[in-house]
Amino acid sequence: MRNGANIPVLIDIRDNPSIIHETMHVVGHIDSRFNADRFNKVLADIENLFAGQYPGYRACNTYYHDFRHTVLTLLAMTRLMHGAAVDGEVFSEKEINLGLISALMHDTGYIQTIDDYAGTGAKYTMRHIGRSIAFVQSYLAGDDYFADDMKNFHDILSCTGVHTMVPDSEFSTPIIALLGKMLGTADLLGQMADRLYLEKLMLLYSEFEEGAVPGFDSEIDLLRKTVSFHNRTRERFEKEFGGVVRYMRHHFRERWDIDANVYEDSIDKNINYLKFVLKSSQKDIYHSLRRNAISFQ
Repeated sequence: MRNGANIPVLIDIRDNPSIIHETMHVVGHIDSRFNADRFNKVLADIENLFAGQYPGYRACNTYYHDFRHTVLTLLAMTRLMHGAAVDGEVFSEKEINLGLISALMHDTGYIQTIDDYAGTGAKYTMRHIGRSIAFVQSYLAGDDYFADDMKNFHDILSCTGVHTMVPDSEFSTPIIALLGKMLGTADLLGQMADRLYLEKLMLLYSEFEEGAVPGFDSEIDLLRKTVSFHNRTRERFEKEFGGVVRYMRHHFRERWDIDANVYEDSIDKNINYLKFVLKSSQKDIYHSLRRNAISFQ
């Protein structure tokens, strides 16, 4: 069994089809009989939503919270669910769908309606979770399969908020509580372990600025505060989210024969590099973070 050192490239995370293919492969290991028809329909609709091809909505124009982020969250969510299954947790087909579709829906609140031309979807940063929940409720209205799950979607999606974690006592079942904690964890893991995370923080600052998110004076200020954000995130993983991050190790051991949480290793590399570049001048910081030639809007 390989340890966390010198981890090979497992899949191409710049390629959305590769991410979706891996997601479905992992779902097959959670439940080999899983019927993916419902998930595939939602996936196609959400991809169209972000692309501006869904009736009534404009294309996504937030470059941090984009479709790439959504599929990375979906993959992380699926891996956590698989790790839990390896550890003995049993998910019904409905519960698997709830987890996967919640991941797909969690940032739909950034998408503007067709008649909304003021600014970008970033203006909804502080209330995008409520808008995402409203989108789910509208999208699934009249769907008999999920007729009794609107509260479950509400509670699971609410776990992605910085200040909106739902108390355990309010979840309808322990499994729904587990899915909520997994989605909150996956949302953070998916973005912070991304090889483009540091570069995209510049784009995140633009979203924060338009969305009037308090506490950040500049791009450099956001970069500096990302180090302390990382420390708080590790505390959230263990306390607020009940340590479900541990399931990643079970996943990577079973799927890839790697005895490590690859996400945490990647996050540590990102943060350590960030600490290194923050010692440089402002000009050198910008130069050092342009490692992957992404576009700065």
